Amino acid sequence: MNTEPMTNPEPIRFDTKIAVLLREDLEPWQRLIVTAFLVSGLGSRLPEVIGDPYEDADGVAYLPMFRQPVLVFEGTKETLKAAHTRALSRALPRALFTADLFMTGNDRDNRAAVRAVPTAGLDLVGLAVYGPRNGVDKVLKGARMHP
Repeated sequence: MNTEPMTNPEPIRFDTKIAVLLREDLEPWQRLIVTAFLVSGLGSRLPEVIGDPYEDADGVAYLPMFRQPVLVFEGTKETLKAAHTRALSRALPRALFTADLFMTGNDRDNRAAVRAVPTAGLDLVGLAVYGPRNGVDKVLKGARMHP
């Protein structure tokens, strides 16, 4: 059991950013689903974004989570398309969610639905990116923080 007191008042500054961009016309339930799916992609491929496991005062263990906040943005369909293009040009790690995925019910069909559409034709409703703060900021140009 970790008994170290949390006494360091200095804020932790990250040189990287985890961001999710959602299309502004999604229903609230869709926003939650898309965000959950998108960030799961980042955590599965980028071990450096995952912190240490948690443990409560009674020694009960919990799974680790991201080591830094996930910032959620929204934008128009055009903003999302432009952000996707910029993420690709910068070769940033990314996850996507297309409108077609609302019609499927499993991972196999999800992958087939994305594979069936050329990059330029993807009907994007969500995008997650990870990378250097300034690079992610440039990808998200035109997006606004989710309310």
